[in-house]
Amino acid sequence: MKLFVGLDVSSFDIKACFLDDEGVKIKSFTTENDLPGATRLRDEILNSVKGLQVDVLRIGLESTSVYSFHPSMFLHNDAYMRGLGAKVFVMNPKQIANFKKSYSDMDKTDELDAFVIADYLRFGRPMTVVKEEQYVALQQLTRARYQLVRQVAQEKQRFLQYLSYKCNTFTEEVDSSVFGKAMMDLFFERYSLDELAQISLKDLADYLRSKGRNRFENPVEVAKAIQKAARSSFRLDKVVEDSIDTILATSITLIRTFEKQIKELDKSIKRIMAGMPQTLQSIPGIGPVFAAGIIAEIGQIERFEDETKIAKYAGLYWRKHQSGRFTADDTSLSRNRNQYLRYYLVEAANSVRRHIPEYKDYYTKKYQEVPKHQHKRALALTARKFVRLVDALLRKNQIYTPKGA
Repeated sequence: MKLFVGLDVSSFDIKACFLDDEGVKIKSFTTENDLPGATRLRDEILNSVKGLQVDVLRIGLESTSVYSFHPSMFLHNDAYMRGLGAKVFVMNPKQIANFKKSYSDMDKTDELDAFVIADYLRFGRPMTVVKEEQYVALQQLTRARYQLVRQVAQEKQRFLQYLSYKCNTFTEEVDSSVFGKAMMDLFFERYSLDELAQISLKDLADYLRSKGRNRFENPVEVAKAIQKAARSSFRLDKVVEDSIDTILATSITLIRTFEKQIKELDKSIKRIMAGMPQTLQSIPGIGPVFAAGIIAEIGQIERFEDETKIAKYAGLYWRKHQSGRFTADDTSLSRNRNQYLRYYLVEAANSVRRHIPEYKDYYTKKYQEVPKHQHKRALALTARKFVRLVDALLRKNQIYTPKGA
């Protein structure tokens, strides 16, 4: 017997539809999206196959944020479901929406959506199997980290915008990073431009040396550049300058808070990775955080037929634009992607190219091929090349071996 169970999940209930291998509806019903409701769903499945030999049992639901998480994990981990060899699939809603277009006259109701999901399981090739708990735990941490990294980047852009109000020539005159500890402390203490311009060069250099923990190669030259920027910048009215200083101090606090939280997440990620056997960290330039981000999104490598499927899942492929004899050279990356996997693959590739000559040479070659978007294009192509290495190591459970070794 083959049984296909489609679930349409919302915050408060689960619409279920059972189909056999001929597409005949066996039953449909609604239950609550809670533990008793999931238990009833499990019991209904067991009753439907009672006394029968189950060859295929597929349970599918759309990925709907937290709403689909609990019922999918409940069914995946249930001992009775495992005894029947049940496979639970959490699918991209776009896959279901595209499949539903073949039902041209179908209305939009939750009951019918459950039927479409069950029918897709019967005809389609569902790929995203529910991940094990260790992958889920890792995924929550790496995705939270990704969001914090984005918030830091956004806050730094906002900081630079307001810094240009306070000292409009600062970034032009000062080569040192604005976001180093010494610079951030300097702005946090709300010195006016006149105070910065009039402080003795020695005192300012000593301040930078102390706050920067002797990391400036030449603190005197940096101090000169800061004072030059302070003298050449426009002056603000006192009330405006005070408001900008308050915003800058607030922004610095936010940036430091985000960065502290990222470090805490990194510690938790490293703890989980220490107990998870994997080979990605054998690649030069890949630490536990990048490895965790990749593994958490890929899950079991067997979910993917080959490395091209992983690349497509991450959105690391380019759509062709061709008409007649014309073929566009400048095409954009696909927007259909797992943004987390693509982020960690690209960041990992950026690190790997600094450690492995093969990837450095490949990046340089791709960088020099085009007159615009050089870095982004070269890095995306390097990440695509890196996918092949990730797939090979995970699929064969091998450690990295340098080329020619």
